[in-house]
Amino acid sequence: MKLKILMKGAAAAAALGLSAVAAQADYPEKPVNFIVPWPPGDLEDVLTRMIAEDFQNEYGVAAAVVNKPGGGGGPFPGAIEVANAPSDGYTVGSFVIGVPVMGHQIDIPPLTPEKFDPLGIFLTYPFVIATSGDAPYSSMEELAAYAKENDVALGHFGDVLTPTQVTKAYAKNAGFEWGSDAAFDALDCNTLASGDADVINTTLQLVLPCLDDIKVLVSITDERIPLAPDAPTIGELDKSLDIALWNGLFVTKDTPQDVRDKIIAVAEKTVMSERAQNVAKETGALVYWQNAGDSAARVANDIGTMARISGLLSE
Repeated sequence: MKLKILMKGAAAAAALGLSAVAAQADYPEKPVNFIVPWPPGDLEDVLTRMIAEDFQNEYGVAAAVVNKPGGGGGPFPGAIEVANAPSDGYTVGSFVIGVPVMGHQIDIPPLTPEKFDPLGIFLTYPFVIATSGDAPYSSMEELAAYAKENDVALGHFGDVLTPTQVTKAYAKNAGFEWGSDAAFDALDCNTLASGDADVINTTLQLVLPCLDDIKVLVSITDERIPLAPDAPTIGELDKSLDIALWNGLFVTKDTPQDVRDKIIAVAEKTVMSERAQNVAKETGALVYWQNAGDSAARVANDIGTMARISGLLSE
């Protein structure tokens, strides 16, 4: 009798185990949300929507992008939603560098300790430092020399953004100070033409209409931007500042590998598709797929770089 009971128990356990495997193998069985912690319309939103559309077509379940805007320096409500969701692949974060690099380091309890693993990084925003065509400097080195004797006004999108931090750190390493700096809602051709700022830290897509009439001094990217090939990257000028504003897909750390693999399979195919690469051609963005292992190494390296930059700017 005891033997029969043991055999029945073992059979039940095996059945439960097979059911769990089958359930995992059937992913996805219900709608999947891709959380973007920013308003709709920017590059990460456009590309994530492409991924969600392809995910829905591939697996036959609803997939949607949900925008959860929050402050650039935290508390990242969209990221907190991903962190608090079950680790089952039905809530995927589409995050800029600030979330996985800084979120768990700036005392946001739901993001501490580190909650996320990258599935892959797929976008580098085409941030540049640009000036008007008649500016008395044509390179960052010439700008540094000029700014040591003259006031130069910097326009940016906010102190907390990685490109702004890099821009200010470059000035410190190059031995000059900005005469003034201010955050703008828009940084485009009109900003330079009006003289509201002498130098702007902006995305290339916003100055494409006047690209022939301005000077792009440097790109804050890991590779040169094809639409501005003569502009060096910040890392070429100062290796200690080699960092970029990127975006990637992230899940919580306990998410099963086979679930991750299904998301990755679609996302990689999407970002390398013609329609995604056309976004790169039209905006100057770098659109690619960096695998999970390389993305994790990049996050770790960027944590070190941002720590150096924060230390430099606090001196």
